[in-house]
Amino acid sequence: MLLVPYGGRMDEVSESSIPFPHRAGNFYQIHYMVYWDEEEASERHINWIRRLYSYMAPYVSKSPRVAYINYRDLDIGVNNKGNTSYAQASIWGRKYYKNNFKRLVQVKTKVDPSNFFRNEQSVPPFYSWTKNGK
Repeated sequence: MLLVPYGGRMDEVSESSIPFPHRAGNFYQIHYMVYWDEEEASERHINWIRRLYSYMAPYVSKSPRVAYINYRDLDIGVNNKGNTSYAQASIWGRKYYKNNFKRLVQVKTKVDPSNFFRNEQSVPPFYSWTKNGK
């Protein structure tokens, strides 16, 4: 676990000023990580980090539990290979960006309407999910 201290001037920047909203009232950001080299050990290590994550649940943000985008958590949802609906992406988008998510989708729709820049949990353009009739 890596604890990144928050506080100081971070509290002075409003949640809506920039995409990163997790400011006021947060003392630390926790980065859970585990590394391994043997592919056959993947399930064991992933289960271990999930147990640690569950153990920490009473001590972290709740309703909803939020996340930091640079520490992607694929357990909270992933897109459909670039054809993700706004509703589906909201599952993880609101945890990463809170109320800024809708505004980021609007920007994405203008700047990258073809959704060229995407990852497992990227912000989709509003209409990207309708291209294939979904």
